[in-house]
Amino acid sequence: MSDRETDPSGGPRGATAPPPQAQKIASGYAFNGPALDLGALLWDGRCHTGAPVRVPLPMLNRHGLVAGATGTGKTKTLQLIAEQLSAQGVPVFLADVKGDLSGIARPGQPDDRVRGRAAEVGQDWAPAGFPAEFFALGGLGHGIPVRATVTSFGPLLLSKVLGLNPTQEQSLGLIFHYADTKGLELVDLKDLRAVVAFLTSAEGKAELRNIGGLSGATAGVILRSLTAFEAQGAAGFFGEPEFDTAGFLRTAEDGRGIVSVLELPAVQDRPQLFSTFLMWLLADLFHDLPEIGDADKPVLVFFFDEAHLLFDDASKAFLDSITRTVRLIRSKGVGVFFVTQSPKDVPGDVLGQLGNRVQHALRAFTPDDQKALRATVQTFPRSAYDLEELLTGLGTGEAVVTVLSETGAPTPVAATRLRAPQSLMGPVGAAELDRAVRSSPLHGRYAQAVDRESAYERLSARPARAEAPAPTPAKAPQEEPSLAEQVVNSGMFKSLARSVGTQLGREITRSLFGTARRRR
Repeated sequence: MSDRETDPSGGPRGATAPPPQAQKIASGYAFNGPALDLGALLWDGRCHTGAPVRVPLPMLNRHGLVAGATGTGKTKTLQLIAEQLSAQGVPVFLADVKGDLSGIARPGQPDDRVRGRAAEVGQDWAPAGFPAEFFALGGLGHGIPVRATVTSFGPLLLSKVLGLNPTQEQSLGLIFHYADTKGLELVDLKDLRAVVAFLTSAEGKAELRNIGGLSGATAGVILRSLTAFEAQGAAGFFGEPEFDTAGFLRTAEDGRGIVSVLELPAVQDRPQLFSTFLMWLLADLFHDLPEIGDADKPVLVFFFDEAHLLFDDASKAFLDSITRTVRLIRSKGVGVFFVTQSPKDVPGDVLGQLGNRVQHALRAFTPDDQKALRATVQTFPRSAYDLEELLTGLGTGEAVVTVLSETGAPTPVAATRLRAPQSLMGPVGAAELDRAVRSSPLHGRYAQAVDRESAYERLSARPARAEAPAPTPAKAPQEEPSLAEQVVNSGMFKSLARSVGTQLGREITRSLFGTARRRR
């Protein structure tokens, strides 16, 4: 009789039974339903192939954290999980900060290290590529351009990108409110800059007073921030056609989930921009997806890399919106995994919602490192391991794991040697990426930017209307209408409003982060 037939942990054929303490841990990972295989249990310096460590597929929408010091294997962990999700028919979104996840589309290359790791963890390894689409913010890089309109991006997220303080953030919200109610659609940054410039002009001061609480000095700060932001080359990230995040929810013809890889190396010098843009994608998904409650598998698993950048210097309103999004999006079938160096990078209210944890090694070279290590240990359930010692001694590709069981209870803490990804562990060439992008069915829809008439063009048309003939003497002199009234009442504006479905006299509906709800 084989070990697999006698081993209650469900280990692979030929595995050796772990000792009693390890068996007790392994029993917490013996799930009946579909699950992802993370690796094999480490106990007392040995890797036990008869004790697999797994995570139930239905629990992947309960969110998670992948953490660890640089070089400990976080990226390969993302790749490993993404592959298995795709194989189970679950679409995946990956933020590729370092540019080395594109290899998921190609079969891996067997070598001694891969074969050795597979033998250690009892993995039946075979090379495999997975269906993938490649994206880039604003088209800056090798990918289908991902853009957002300023209107839908909203004031709270844009304040984070611009580095505004809480007072300026509130003022920007008032400016968006003004543009919304006057039907001045903000497609790109020059639209917003035009509205702010108008509100700070002599003619716009009355309008500025009407919306209340916005000083000319604060509006000037916002205007200068926008101008500097455009000078950094960020204008291309905002505009049309705006990306429809439903594109991340597709499966391939063979039923596997498509892995959407957003390339970010080209914007590494703008960390607030890319982290905030990722939050917009998540908020947009939240707006559009229906409630489904508990499901057999997620509709999407979203990996949020370099998560600490999202939380750095964030306002209370911004953090509250993140917490609400993470809490509520689970019921829409979306799982979110935050990827960062230390759990302390994630606020407690968010960390408390992350039921699945893969913690790679931490360093303890300085007093701050040691403090962070102790704080990390306190976030785990009680364990049979000495976690402080274990977390500083893990090798590359090893991690401390705890997940939610099929009943929703935390599993025992398990030191784990992780499996090897089946796809290429490294980037593919630029030429191959470009071919993949051009062959995508989404390329024709998003490749070419469109600059249609919006707030900037309407406000720029003001001088031409100012030269219209004066009223005839037979009529009593009348006060010239404000620029906003001229814009709203112009035939050009009404025609455009009809063509794009703008609703005059009513504010755009805004939800989490002040993002605008759009009709598909």
